[in-house]
This record gives sequence, C-alpha cells and structure tokens, in this order.
Amino acid sequence: MSGTNSSQIYVGLAGFGMSGQIFQAPFLSCDSRFRLKKVYERTSNKAKQEYPEVETVRNFEALLTSDIDLVVISTPNPYHVPMAIQAMRAGKHVVVEKPVAATSKEADELCRIAKNEKVLLTVYQNRRLDGDFLTVKKIIDENRIGEVVDYECHFDRFVIGKSTKQWKADGGKGIDLLYDIGIHLIDQVYSLFGMPDEVYADLRKQRKESSGIDNLQVCLYYEDKKITLSAGELVAMPGPHFMIHGRKGSFIKYGQDVQESRLLCGMRPGNSEWGQEDETSFGTLCTVTGQDFLQEKIPTEQGNYGKYYDNLYHAVKHGSELLVKPEEAVDVLRIIEAAQNSSIEKRRIRM
Repeated sequence: MSGTNSSQIYVGLAGFGMSGQIFQAPFLSCDSRFRLKKVYERTSNKAKQEYPEVETVRNFEALLTSDIDLVVISTPNPYHVPMAIQAMRAGKHVVVEKPVAATSKEADELCRIAKNEKVLLTVYQNRRLDGDFLTVKKIIDENRIGEVVDYECHFDRFVIGKSTKQWKADGGKGIDLLYDIGIHLIDQVYSLFGMPDEVYADLRKQRKESSGIDNLQVCLYYEDKKITLSAGELVAMPGPHFMIHGRKGSFIKYGQDVQESRLLCGMRPGNSEWGQEDETSFGTLCTVTGQDFLQEKIPTEQGNYGKYYDNLYHAVKHGSELLVKPEEAVDVLRIIEAAQNSSIEKRRIRM
C-alpha cells in the first residue's frame, strides 16, 4: 500500500459538499486506520479549514497518484460513473456515494471493471447503519414479531423552494427523490429480503420548484409479504418512520436516525455515545400471546456510519466481505428502473 505507514489506508476524497463534508470526512478523520490525505475541491478550501493537514487539489487526477490507496467519490451524481472508472483504471479502491449510477447497466459495467482491475468497489449506502433500521433488523432476525407480512417505511419532510445545490435544481437523469431517498429505503429492504417478485410504484412531482420526482410510493411484493416505501417533500407532520407487522406482533417507530441531524449541527463522531438515541424516541413493540397484547419500548440500536469504513478497512487489508457489494447496487437500480416503468405503465412489473 501507499504511504509510509503500511497499516493505514491513504484516502483521496473527491468533493466536499454535504456528502464529503458531513458523511465522509468526519468518519475517515476519526479512524486512525485511514488518513485523509487529499481533497478535490474545484474552487473552495472548505476541507483545509476543517482539516488543516489535508492537501486541497484542483483536479480529480491529483487523487490518482501513487500515494493514494482509496478514492471516495462524493461529487454530483453525473460524475460518479466516469470518476469511478478513471479511479479503478488507475488501480485505486473506490467508494461511490449513492447512487453509484443512473442505470443498472452502468453499474454492472463498473462491477466488471472492478473485477478486471482487481480493486474493490463499494457504494456508500450508509443508512444500512441507521440505528432505527438496525433495530428493525434485530427484531426481525430475533423473530420477535414472527414472520413479517407487511413492512412500511416512510421518509417524509417539508421542503420549501428550490434545492440550494445547483446540480440538483437543474435535475436530469438519476437526480430526483427516487435516487436520493428512495434508493436508501429500497437498499434497506433489499439487504433484509433480497430481490422482490414484483414492483409497483406511484411517482409524482408535487412542488413546482422541484426538478423532478418529489413524492413516491414504491411497493415491493414478495411471496409472503408486501413492502411499502414512501417519501414526500410536502409532509409537515410525519407519521411513523417504520411500521412492521408480523404474525406474532408489530413494531412502530417514530422519528429518524440521529446521526445526520447531529452532523449538520456540527457534532462529530468519536465518542462511545455517538449515534445513541434518547429513550423518549424508542419504538414500541406489541407482541400477541393468546388473547394478551403486550407492549414494550425497545431501545434503539446504536447507529454508526463509521462501521461502514471499519468494514471497508478489513475488506481492503484482510479480504473480508464487503458490507455493501457493488452487485447489490446493480440489483437496487434494477428495482428503481422497475419502479419507473411501473409508474409510467401503471402496472406491476415482474422482476
């Protein structure tokens, strides 16, 4: 590996917008096994202000030098594919912010290149490490509510005006709520249950300021269960975030993982309480035994996006299995494409 410390992974970060500044750099910088060495910013110097030891570079090629092992791509969506190809062909391991591509065909090509170049490629699906989702996963894995028959996840906000990010305001292929929030919700379900049998979707634009889809409902049908995923930008009073119903009970959870809001407020990871939710926000589990309905508060699992990079370190250094495999990103994009076709054709799409 590059650098003077062979146990470290030397990182070049492309982009220092919200993704790079909030979701990538804080977790890389607090993990001594990684060294954030270079940040590509076209004009600004925000990374240098927060991380004085980091070198700011003005072109992407400066991240592809021999002193960099891992390139993290957190640029606007249209740059994900070309930059990932360029980095992998330079022999770098690559993390790409979601969506890895606008189409499953493009994502499949990235997988092929990664194999040919013998480098690791993974997608930053950090919401597999949300505390509330980890709680849902644990309840399902432990069979607390029995066989799941209905799974609902809602991710709602109230958005005013246009996006402050020009590339999002301009829109285009692969830039809308389905690729922003929807892809996270679909990925979470995929990580639990795999590919669905059928997909149905209702995709809408409700705000004139939006550049594309800003309201979605995606239904995934499995042999024994239905998944309903919903997100909107005109929801002033959100309902439950998760509603999971099984043959032995239900789990209801309001509120969302605390990590993003804390990062946006300036908090940084690195202490034992990072990602721990207050007990007032714990979800409720109701289990049925005979004629009795027992309700109890379930402590939310501790979320930690840093575990994404912990996994990546072991994958690079020790050959461990990736938390998010690139082939899984291809499947998730196939589901998104089915949802798009379903909304246009107003019918279920068989996978």
